[in-house]
Amino acid sequence: MAKQKRLVTKKDEIVAVTTPITNEEIKERNKQYSLLAPKRFATKFNELLFKPVEFQWNSISKEIQINHCTNPYCASFGMKQEKFPVKGKPSRYKLNGTGESKTIKCNPNLVLPTRGMSLGCYTRAFSNWSLAEEISRLVHLETIKEIEPQYIFHKEGCAFEDFTPFNEPNSFYKQGKSKVGAQRWQCKSCKKKTNIMPNTKQSIVYNQQRNDIVPTFAKLLLNKTPVSRTCEVLGIGRGTYYQKLEWLYRRCLEFLERYETKPLSQLSFKEVWLNTDKMTYLLNNIRRKGMGGKKYDSVEDTQFPTNVVITAEVFSRYVLRSDIAYDWDASIEEIALDTFLLKEDHLNEFAKRHARLRFSHFPQPPSDNDTQTEEEYRSELLKVERRDKYIEGLHVNSTYTTMAHYWLIKQLLNSSEWRFVTDRDSSLMTACYRIFSREFQLSDAHHFVSQIDKTKTRKQAYEEFKLAQQDLYDWGIRNGHSTRSLKKLAFLYLEDAFQRHQFHEEIHTASYSYKQYANNPIEHPLATPDRGFREVDCTTDLSSLEPSEIAHLMLNVNDNAANAFIQNIRRRLSILERPLMTARGDGKSYIYSNFNPKYAQMALTILRTYYNFCIPFTTKEGAKKIVKTPAQRLGITDKVFNLKDIIYLR
Repeated sequence: MAKQKRLVTKKDEIVAVTTPITNEEIKERNKQYSLLAPKRFATKFNELLFKPVEFQWNSISKEIQINHCTNPYCASFGMKQEKFPVKGKPSRYKLNGTGESKTIKCNPNLVLPTRGMSLGCYTRAFSNWSLAEEISRLVHLETIKEIEPQYIFHKEGCAFEDFTPFNEPNSFYKQGKSKVGAQRWQCKSCKKKTNIMPNTKQSIVYNQQRNDIVPTFAKLLLNKTPVSRTCEVLGIGRGTYYQKLEWLYRRCLEFLERYETKPLSQLSFKEVWLNTDKMTYLLNNIRRKGMGGKKYDSVEDTQFPTNVVITAEVFSRYVLRSDIAYDWDASIEEIALDTFLLKEDHLNEFAKRHARLRFSHFPQPPSDNDTQTEEEYRSELLKVERRDKYIEGLHVNSTYTTMAHYWLIKQLLNSSEWRFVTDRDSSLMTACYRIFSREFQLSDAHHFVSQIDKTKTRKQAYEEFKLAQQDLYDWGIRNGHSTRSLKKLAFLYLEDAFQRHQFHEEIHTASYSYKQYANNPIEHPLATPDRGFREVDCTTDLSSLEPSEIAHLMLNVNDNAANAFIQNIRRRLSILERPLMTARGDGKSYIYSNFNPKYAQMALTILRTYYNFCIPFTTKEGAKKIVKTPAQRLGITDKVFNLKDIIYLR
């Protein structure tokens, strides 16, 4: 029988990250901290740059190292750091940069210079340790554990105090069932009666009051009803509102565990197309209780841009993940402790445990050989202390969230080939190059760009849509094609264009030639009514493919999957909707905006579950109309679910 489950907490060690530094190194850091200037200290302790970090997840050991070249055309792409066996023993990479903007530069390949060209790329360095911590955070978000209740079956001093109904049932009487249908036991010696926690078959609403309102609560949540209005309609307080939100979130995780994680682990895909995009909303940055004041001389920005990373499968529009780049469990106190123990305020960012967070270290008083002045220290300290008075947690660098996001998708899906579609957001591009570097090296992965001009009006976009249709028909007539299918004409048009058009350029030298990315996009022949023309590009090498194969790939490049879910977020979740226009000097009002990203993440997961399994959409395959949900199209279920199927899952 399935046991009752709960959300995991920070105390539950679901992912165990191995500390990548030894006690001896920590002692050496403490010894050298006051003796060396910050720059020399950071140089001395920079061995974490290329050191893989290990962690345990589901009793399986994993390791991650993402500091390598991210240019697919470079010979050093995805290659680990090593010293070449030639005179001087130069390394593949060299650390460059000043301050926080550290990069690794690709050195010339002196061993095999004719096997690809090292292009001297500059790649930003990230913290492997901090990425492992971000993976751990995202795993915690979606993990539930069985509740292991602690029973007391005997009175104090009972002769049978070591017996339980599970190991010695003959020492107990069965005393009927509790109100929720669970067994009641009585000790034969001390006569103490104890109720057992019911399993989910006996009761799915155990320990829940007003559970009759949950279906209505879910409908109101998913139909853009603000928190206050929902409380009015249901006759509940705000505390009950958030309790029901958390309970519904847990039910969605249980549903996804059965209908998403398990089916996907049994499926293998020949090719997967993933569309990733970021949505930005403004966090309502409010002070914590007891941290207010009448003065405004120490006030943070009241609206903070907060990123949500979303990935959906292109053809089915199934949303695989939606993660907010915010860690609500992060605390200034923990950062201060790590800074003091590990001396992280004098380290490079790539060597810090908390590099992913807005404040990667806690300011420390200037040491004997410090280059920071007392005034600079106090100014930095004031910013951290001011932030600590506001809503719990800290923003996460969205690149770390995107890398952890992709890493978990890689564990979720079994695919031979990968196709990525993004815009020109560098954080999305570098994340997929780092996490799927092996697949890109083997040409099992390709990255495509779909870029639109967001300055167009809807009228201009529609005019371009009509113009694109007419241009395709005219091109088809000029070239002797009788078909009136726009998709077939678009394929023929692209096939013809790729006889001449290339996404790379060839550089010839006296000794050899090599390819490099040309930044040469092509206009997609199929415009859309709401966005008009768009440019598509490929940042990986397609030179081994025929024009017809490239045309087939480029025809599939679009960002409709992620964009459709983002539109649903804006239209269905009140806390993540667009701001209201007002007559104030600010021009906009964020009164409905989310003030605790924890509940925004819960609402997103609830919407993602509902969107994937309960909302069918219509597409055409020839003359036939297909009405299916994203989950049905992906092949992990064969039915349309409803909210009650999720809420009352047994």
